[in-house]
Amino acid sequence: MESTHKVAVVTGGAQGIGKAIVDAFGAQSVVVYVIDKQSGDWFVGDVSDKETLEKFVAYVVSQSGHVDYLVNNALPIMRGISECSYEEFQYALSVGVTAPFYLTKLLMPYFAPEASVVNISSSRDRMSQPQTESYTAAKGGIAAPTHAMAVSLAGKARVNSISPGWIDTTGSDISGPDATQQLVGRVGKPEDIASMVMYLCSDKAGFITGENICIDGGMTRQMIYHGEHGWTFEG
Repeated sequence: MESTHKVAVVTGGAQGIGKAIVDAFGAQSVVVYVIDKQSGDWFVGDVSDKETLEKFVAYVVSQSGHVDYLVNNALPIMRGISECSYEEFQYALSVGVTAPFYLTKLLMPYFAPEASVVNISSSRDRMSQPQTESYTAAKGGIAAPTHAMAVSLAGKARVNSISPGWIDTTGSDISGPDATQQLVGRVGKPEDIASMVMYLCSDKAGFITGENICIDGGMTRQMIYHGEHGWTFEG
């Protein structure tokens, strides 16, 4: 991508997928503004808080005046229906759905021509494990607003989402069934997601908006039945 005077905003950029995205932008000489709850050399704050988002946007605008790329990546909490409180569920939605919406709304007047917004969802937007309701609701909840915002922001910014599958953020060498069950033979890496973010933010993706792209090693395409291909159900 053309990176001269380009500016990116990344939420939850301190570690994991977010850090890989920040590093990928940095490699393209894009100026990156990060907001994260963790202490560090970035804007420290909780994206669930309305005033924090407003202060963050005011800071970014005062420093750069415009934004080319917005990546809504901050991670919601995962709590199951058996133990998740009302407040915890609301918090997950605030981080995963409300914050991306409001941050996009606040930055919209400052989007540069051909701006790009990328929302990080999850393959849990279409499949689940037990006791994951807060996280699943938040990640699934950003998928539909993605195409709604793509329509509303037509001519101002392209808006897409990515649904990662199992992404190992620890740098571990995962082998055995955990790896071989994946159609591609391995667990995903943060760089797999960062590469797609870079593509969606580039001119090469200029005809793509309102889309959700699932990057999960093919796991959501497998039909899993007891007794087939080595799969057994123990319930």
